[in-house]
Amino acid sequence: MSGAIFLDRDGTINIDKNYVYKIEDWEFLPHALKGLNILSLRGYKLVIVTNQSGIGRGYYSQHDMEKLHNYVMSLLKEQNIEIAGIYFCPHTPSEDCNCRKPKTELLKKASEDLNIDLYKSYFIGDKTCDIKMGIDSGCKTIMVQTGACGKDGKYDVIPDFIVHDLYEAAMLIVKGEISVNSEQ
Repeated sequence: MSGAIFLDRDGTINIDKNYVYKIEDWEFLPHALKGLNILSLRGYKLVIVTNQSGIGRGYYSQHDMEKLHNYVMSLLKEQNIEIAGIYFCPHTPSEDCNCRKPKTELLKKASEDLNIDLYKSYFIGDKTCDIKMGIDSGCKTIMVQTGACGKDGKYDVIPDFIVHDLYEAAMLIVKGEISVNSEQ
């Protein structure tokens, strides 16, 4: 089993505009594609993990979200960026499900589906729930400053690394300063 790079979506890959589900609202953060491309070219397995409570709140449907994700995947494929999977929680915080970040069910499912060793993996995100999920799953964690930058204050966690954006996180990983797989 190899490690992977788990990525939050809103605030890490794209600009967080609150409940992004329309194609016309999707906007990659500056340098996000560059960071994803670097990781993809190096052969890292990339997995997106996202809370999508807008589905549970009735703001949009799962079909709407899947339409957006298919669009994003096609844009990434054009850039030769391969995403191994997208895992999401459609529930609201009040439902107290096991798949909503920071709970670890989605990472466990991804690790089983994609043959990933969580202890050789990293979680990159902008919120404390991302970092807590990564820590609780045994991943190394990287906080990006492009979204909330941990200022949501929901969980008292300290990431392993804090970087400006996804590009800096990718450079940190590929320069060998941190390693996902022991053989790299």
